[in-house]
Amino acid sequence: MNITTKNFGAGYTIITITNLNGLQLTVSDFGARITSLKVPTTNGLRELVLGFDTAQEYLEKDLYIGASIGRVAGRIQNGTFQIDEKIYKVQIDETTGNTLHGGTPGFESKKWQYQVIDNHDEVSVIFHTVSPDGENGFPGNLDVEIRYTINNKNIWRIETRATSDKDTLFNPTNHVYFNLTGDVTQPVNEHTLWVNSDRFAPLDQESIPIGEKLPVEGTAFDFRRPVKLKETFNSTFAQKELVDGIDHPFFLNRPELLHSSVKLISPDEVVKIEIATKEPSVVIFTANFGENTPFMHGKKLAHHGGITFETQVSPGAEKYSDFGDTVLRADSTYQTMTEFHII
Repeated sequence: MNITTKNFGAGYTIITITNLNGLQLTVSDFGARITSLKVPTTNGLRELVLGFDTAQEYLEKDLYIGASIGRVAGRIQNGTFQIDEKIYKVQIDETTGNTLHGGTPGFESKKWQYQVIDNHDEVSVIFHTVSPDGENGFPGNLDVEIRYTINNKNIWRIETRATSDKDTLFNPTNHVYFNLTGDVTQPVNEHTLWVNSDRFAPLDQESIPIGEKLPVEGTAFDFRRPVKLKETFNSTFAQKELVDGIDHPFFLNRPELLHSSVKLISPDEVVKIEIATKEPSVVIFTANFGENTPFMHGKKLAHHGGITFETQVSPGAEKYSDFGDTVLRADSTYQTMTEFHII
């Protein structure tokens, strides 16, 4: 395997790992993010994810793209949650009155320490940071390690470990957007999606789950058979109309590494991504940005120009216990893993 490091600007670094098949993964200490994932095709290397060329562009355009998200991915209504008998009020967005992705600064804007581990048949970049007690209102000194690994089987693995010295809320994810055409001007309409999920979480007008688990059957969110995303985008399904696409948690039927929960296929069927995770749900977001999209690599990103698979406990779990548990107890260890198999 080949490993290179490069200046990313603004004091940050990118690390590129190339495996024996020519698959290239590029990550950065800026937000412990993925900036590029390229796979060789008969027409040369194809970019599979959204990203920018410099750290400064992320600062100016969109900090969340490709980034590690935390402490809590998604929205916390009114920035309020309860652990045992204690109520916490955390930082909110003044516009919405809710907390998004753990507030600012979140994981996406931190400079992470890193080290590279070369085990010959796989290479890992281990990112580390500490979120101090009280940051954005969250309790506990939170020690976080995120490990990105790529191997010669074309598997990109994300492993997250964390401990806190106080009971706290913790529900991280990764915010990588896929566009398997390699062209950011092309929407993901012609991509084929399969998701092993019988139920999803409907949202309110503020994009916050209302606490229900609705069947996907008979809706435009039924991906239990492979579906072209344009079928969903063209539907009049009320939840699709609410956000002009998908921005919803899907509860996975088999959240385990031995079985894929998600499959995404490029329009030309040259590239396929299979995702397996230990997390109980995945938030699928189809870059519902309308005309307000940034330029990437000199081209304007299309509306619906990418799709995320944010493996995590469903947002809203701090209110709805059947969504899962996002409380990290003091001196216990949080651990999770998600694998992306590039075929």
